[in-house]
Amino acid sequence: MFLDRLARGIAEMFGSSCETMVHDMSQPSHPILSIYNGHVSGRKVGSTLDILGSDKELDSQGMVTDFVNLYATTPTGQQIKSSTFHLIGEDYNLAIGINFDFTALAQANQTLVGLMSADTDLHSALWTGGVGQLHQIFDECVAALGKPLDELSKKERMKLVALMDQKNAFSFRKSVPYVATRLKVSRYTIYKYLGELAEERATQKE
Repeated sequence: MFLDRLARGIAEMFGSSCETMVHDMSQPSHPILSIYNGHVSGRKVGSTLDILGSDKELDSQGMVTDFVNLYATTPTGQQIKSSTFHLIGEDYNLAIGINFDFTALAQANQTLVGLMSADTDLHSALWTGGVGQLHQIFDECVAALGKPLDELSKKERMKLVALMDQKNAFSFRKSVPYVATRLKVSRYTIYKYLGELAEERATQKE
């Protein structure tokens, strides 16, 4: 039978975590005609239990409807992705069921998320006084220009931003809003300055 060969092939291809079976869907109890990797759900040929461990009979709609990539949890707690596909003819109603146990993958994912999580970035942790550091860097750069803030031209403001960028001032959180407030310009203006500086550096490299 084609469905039996297909079920066996899918089970072999995707390994021991993939349970496949062929159901007789002409009966509301949908008994299993053949099954591979049945250890996933603990079922055998002839079983009328579904992946949820229930022996509830199907209604007329359930006996002909395909179900694709649905989530299920077995009675023993395994996490399953389940699909059912029907093959219906004049004198037969069969279905192939595919249940993939991804419990181990879910546990591995939780471990990876835990390994990759961090409370904060190292820079912020080392420079807990970020605003104070920004204030100091800003004042040093203004002093280097030798002019009051309210007398700076656009070119001089850009030079100030360039000096701060050289001192990695923009690696601090909220550095752009801080500089924008001190220069009495918009945040967009500071981002524009930084963009122009980046373009200048790229041109010089070329």
